[in-house]
Amino acid sequence: MSQEHLCVSLVPLFNHLEVADQRKIHALVTHRMVDKGEQILTPNGEKQLVIVARGNMKVYQLSSNGKEQVLRVVEPGEYEGENQLFGVKNDALFGEALEPTEVCILRQQDFSNLLLKYPQLSLKLLEINATKMVKTEQQTQFLMMEKVEERLATYLLDLAKVAESDNLVLPMKMKELALFLGTTPETLSRKFKLLESKQLISRQRRKVTLLDPEGLEDI
Repeated sequence: MSQEHLCVSLVPLFNHLEVADQRKIHALVTHRMVDKGEQILTPNGEKQLVIVARGNMKVYQLSSNGKEQVLRVVEPGEYEGENQLFGVKNDALFGEALEPTEVCILRQQDFSNLLLKYPQLSLKLLEINATKMVKTEQQTQFLMMEKVEERLATYLLDLAKVAESDNLVLPMKMKELALFLGTTPETLSRKFKLLESKQLISRQRRKVTLLDPEGLEDI
């Protein structure tokens, strides 16, 4: 299976289709290797669907004072840019590789033709976008919590639910996670140490184990 086909078969939007249909979509996809720090999506850039095959892409916007606000991290099998394919102008969103990343790009016209040919993709897209909206709402709830340790505890518990495990790998580095949770890397580091001192978690770089999930819920 080629690298380009890997993108198509990874994505929930496409992987429910017959293999023959996946191959037709794969023929429309452009495959790219992107360096860490390289921008993949920019405001007013070309309208396209960016699928992450390997690596991670952070999606962020800039506040009025130029500060980054990370909205989400796009992991393998996820994508960004679908709103622009439906004509919504991207005035503020940036997509940047957090590490060497493989992406697959589908142009607007090709995507529009696919939706006409495979109507079930429209329903799948609505379903996936609803999930993305819930994640965005969750982040808004994080930022409304007064205590940073409460935001961090809630974030870790949510990660554990998704992973169905108390052993986690943080998808972001400290700088990006701090921006996501609306704090500074220094404060976030202190809050990690606070949770460790209370024996609620153990941490080794980006690997975190929840030792007392109920205790985290009570933070």
